[in-house]
Amino acid sequence: MRNLHAYWRMEYLSVPSEGEDDGNPFIRLPAHGDDRAVYIVHRAKYAYLILNKYPYNPGHLLAVPFREVPRLRDLGADERMDLMDLIAFAQDILDDAFSPDGFNIGINEGATGGAGIPSHMHAHVVPRWKSDTNFMPVLADTRVLPESLDATCEKLCACVAARLG
Repeated sequence: MRNLHAYWRMEYLSVPSEGEDDGNPFIRLPAHGDDRAVYIVHRAKYAYLILNKYPYNPGHLLAVPFREVPRLRDLGADERMDLMDLIAFAQDILDDAFSPDGFNIGINEGATGGAGIPSHMHAHVVPRWKSDTNFMPVLADTRVLPESLDATCEKLCACVAARLG
């Protein structure tokens, strides 16, 4: 038998239970002061792009409004436009960094709709490849990510810098 070492998963397993956390991370993380340390790859006027800490695939980004609202319709017109532009920008930098074959883009609203943080809507931008599904999720309930979040963040930040000059 071979061992799969995924040391980063311990952080996922030790996430506090509901009610034990230290507030909304989508508000707390942009106030951190060091975007790279918290995996924020770009800030726009009303929203920001951050790597999903527990990604479905390498490069899985979240487009998050700075303002905490539970639903897309609760954003103002300028905020919605900025969020949509940011989602398109996320696709551009993911294309530059990883050349995916496609994307899943989605918004989960409300706990029943699958939102992990129901009070703060956000959009997922997940790069997809023809060969990104394998036996590990099916048989072992495990995803294998070929690159660390730090390395992915560096790549995407370089792509942002190249696009924005």
